[in-house]
Amino acid sequence: MAEQTSIVKCLVWDLDNTLWQGTLLEDGVVTLPAPIRDLIAELDSRGILQSVASKNDHDQAWKQLEELGVAEYFVLPRIGWGPKSDSVREIAAELNFALSTIAFVDDTPAERAEVQFHLPEVRCYAAERLPELAALPEFSPARVTVDARRRREMYQAGFQRKAAEADFQGPSDDFLRSLELVMRIERATEEDLSRVEELTLRTSQMNATGVHYSLTDLRGLLADPRHEVLVTKLNDRFGPHGAIGLELLEKHPRAWHLKLLATSCRVVSFGAGSAILGWLTDQAAQAGVHLVADFRRTERNRMMDIAYRFAGFTDEPCDCRAGLPAPEQEDIHRLHLTPEPSAPPPTMKLHAVSLRGV
Repeated sequence: MAEQTSIVKCLVWDLDNTLWQGTLLEDGVVTLPAPIRDLIAELDSRGILQSVASKNDHDQAWKQLEELGVAEYFVLPRIGWGPKSDSVREIAAELNFALSTIAFVDDTPAERAEVQFHLPEVRCYAAERLPELAALPEFSPARVTVDARRRREMYQAGFQRKAAEADFQGPSDDFLRSLELVMRIERATEEDLSRVEELTLRTSQMNATGVHYSLTDLRGLLADPRHEVLVTKLNDRFGPHGAIGLELLEKHPRAWHLKLLATSCRVVSFGAGSAILGWLTDQAAQAGVHLVADFRRTERNRMMDIAYRFAGFTDEPCDCRAGLPAPEQEDIHRLHLTPEPSAPPPTMKLHAVSLRGV
């Protein structure tokens, strides 16, 4: 069994005599206790996804969830007559979550034992423990970011997006245009900082340096007039992607120093990294300064290396680097770009702050 202190990412519910009181196919009428309704809403507000693994008639059970007003809270429900371990496994796989981040609650000991036998990493709870669930450490994230509070909404939009892409006939650029992508690049606010810190900590494939900036570090940079702490957000016709990028920029008279660029792996296929670099290049060109970017090559961030090279960054020396502080780590080297005006990609609309001036 996984460590009990690691955070649960998804709670999978049984229905009969667990989520609701009564057995739907026998009683015909079931009730949803107020404390259970409150628990569902509370876990959702903490960014913990919720699903269903129930042995029931699918249409009748889902209609009941809709009538009770809680259907919207559940993603990827599995309602049928197969083993519940198969349902839990399928939910975890489609979410791309490790089994150790999944929890399962059921009133029947045999059902919990079946899941535990086949999926020993999954944490199983008796229905009797539901009143204490919200207070357990594994259901209590240390911080709840802006994006965490709407995580379910973002996943549900992602499922719709994926289905639309599977049905789309035509070139990939035409599909991207059909998404009506809107990128916003803004100065980070205090409300954004937890998500910004999370990006520096959790993003590895699209992270230029891997350097972690704590909340204290980020607040210090926000207060420093030479620094820009920028957050990139993305939306499309299906809904929000949330905060998907972070740019830490230090302004010098001859060069802008890009200390960190990190973007979510979820938006690589939308060209988000290239769009951000293109915008930075255009802003630097308008300000008449060069761009210098810190980069540390790792086994996982090859895509970020390609994005920098594709944007025109090279290893060429330049006097503009004079006066820049030494890299924070010895294995970080600096790339250089003499910028030229750049237009946003035709597949998305871009709304961004102006960075001109020191």
